[in-house]
Amino acid sequence: METVALFGASGVIGQSVARALQAQGRPYRVVGRSEGSLRREFGADPRAEVVTWNPEDPASIRAAARGVRTLIYMVGVNYWQFHLHPELMRRTLDAAIAEGVERVVLIGTVYPYGLPRTARVTESHPREPNSYKGRMRKAQEDLLLEADAAGRIRGTLLRLPDFYGPGVERSFLYRAFVAASQGKRAPLIGPLDAPHEFVFVNDVGPVVTALMDEPRAYGRFWNLAGASVTTQRQLVKEIYAQAGHKPKMLAMGKGMLRLAGLFDPFMRELVEMHYLLTNPVLLDDSALRGLLGTVHKTPYPEGIRQTLAALHREQEAKARPARVPAAT
Repeated sequence: METVALFGASGVIGQSVARALQAQGRPYRVVGRSEGSLRREFGADPRAEVVTWNPEDPASIRAAARGVRTLIYMVGVNYWQFHLHPELMRRTLDAAIAEGVERVVLIGTVYPYGLPRTARVTESHPREPNSYKGRMRKAQEDLLLEADAAGRIRGTLLRLPDFYGPGVERSFLYRAFVAASQGKRAPLIGPLDAPHEFVFVNDVGPVVTALMDEPRAYGRFWNLAGASVTTQRQLVKEIYAQAGHKPKMLAMGKGMLRLAGLFDPFMRELVEMHYLLTNPVLLDDSALRGLLGTVHKTPYPEGIRQTLAALHREQEAKARPARVPAAT
């Protein structure tokens, strides 16, 4: 069977895609910077081939792509280093083309759409980013779409809104899960009652592999919408209810974000993207559903249940005392 390479496999989306490939009994290659991290996450799976890379070294990128037919690109960068997105994509595309890789699937965001012009955003919506991060993401996308149009490689893109689930720490909901599990107040970024949508991370992998295998998917991009339109407040109430506590929330506005950004570079960078909470981009994924036929979406209550259960297991593991070797 063909080998699929997961570039950026250590992230939560990479792990979701790996689980989908495992369920299908398919071999795959996990590519990342840290061999130790890759082996901790994937070493128990005999179908997983562990490969490290240095994204600054073209020879290393070529070696990571060698012998691969399909490359799924999920490489993350620090939130304050978005200028790296098009640079890394250009290097990866050059290496993939040189090694004869046939297809690249890029996992993208809503950032390139900019401010929404319609209540629901389809793929025909203009890509007119109103943020630096959106421009960098659009530049990344353009490199892949232009390479596809030129016949150098097949490329497609799956666009995701915010996501949540086990292991997802960079989510608007993450601190609510932690706070609810401890009966504490959840620090959130408001407004809390604006329409919003979230994708459950475990649902992403099967969509990615289905898109990868569909020849009609290439040459364009596709939206994946959340389970439904909701609000942060509604979801946080459900999180606390399942955790067995009354909801306690503290919402930070844009001004408080700026203040927090004096001490936290991630919070500082969120100021630019605050428009996504006041002018939410709500995706229409009817085209994707028409292409694939079935797109499973976990209902929010079930996704919250699974996320709380995973967090509880993680907290128990951290609280467990370390084993002391027996004297000899």
